[in-house]
Amino acid sequence: MAASGAAITGIFVRDRAGRVADVSVAAGGSAGKTVGRFANRIANARFSLDGRDYLLAPNEGPNTLHGGPDGFSKRTWMVASQRTGEAGETSRIEFVLRSPDGDQGFPGNLQCSVAYEFDDTGALRLDYAAFTDAPTVLNLTNHAYFNLSAGARPSIAGQRLHIAASSYLPVDGAMIPTGAIVSVAGTPFDFRAARPIGTEAYDRTFVLDGWNSGLRFAAEAYDETSGRGLIVETTEQSLQLYTGKAGAFALETQHFPDAPNHPGFPSTVLRPGETFGSTTIYRFSAAEP
Repeated sequence: MAASGAAITGIFVRDRAGRVADVSVAAGGSAGKTVGRFANRIANARFSLDGRDYLLAPNEGPNTLHGGPDGFSKRTWMVASQRTGEAGETSRIEFVLRSPDGDQGFPGNLQCSVAYEFDDTGALRLDYAAFTDAPTVLNLTNHAYFNLSAGARPSIAGQRLHIAASSYLPVDGAMIPTGAIVSVAGTPFDFRAARPIGTEAYDRTFVLDGWNSGLRFAAEAYDETSGRGLIVETTEQSLQLYTGKAGAFALETQHFPDAPNHPGFPSTVLRPGETFGSTTIYRFSAAEP
């Protein structure tokens, strides 16, 4: 068995009246898919590692976005294992992908996997793992889009969002981080207290509080009309809030964008003998009637 992009194709959640509907949204070619080798952007499609320069495949002007024009979201991932629950439905599935040395310009033969597990409490767990035979850089995420009204309302403007981030990464006109880390206070990026998402188009990286302390709370979203809620927990350093014009929002847990070109950012380097590991949990719930 195989799947394009190891994609999440639907997430069905009850509302407060017990009605089940899909809260994921198919918005663009990467929707619900695993993104890599490097999620988000790398400036000028190049970076240096251990004194050697690497030229990548650009696909957003001069920059590389989400791993390049033939990134992981466009690949066929193979099913390595799956487990079924008592009702005969798949409760856990693991996909694997091999990315050869030089793939989109990235060094090293990379073996990576992503496992999805849905439990009876409404928690969808994503576990990533990878190893390489040569030093490389790596940043994996999932590009799922959500509308907690499950399409009952085309706009997400009224859905409330809380992000556990006291700072964010400012960007230049090409959406490349400047290297600064700035307080969210007094900016449109202050979601430290829950508030409606509104109509502004967001595409910004939030630096999660306590990002180096293991699995912890990252964000929470809520739709008053349906009563559906979503809590995000992650081991990752940052969260990319993307809304665009899709009538949906993405909460992409990841490393900092363009990190290979910013020595002051946490490292994204993966070396032989090391294992990359990352976990994100999306916890869905419904308010009582």
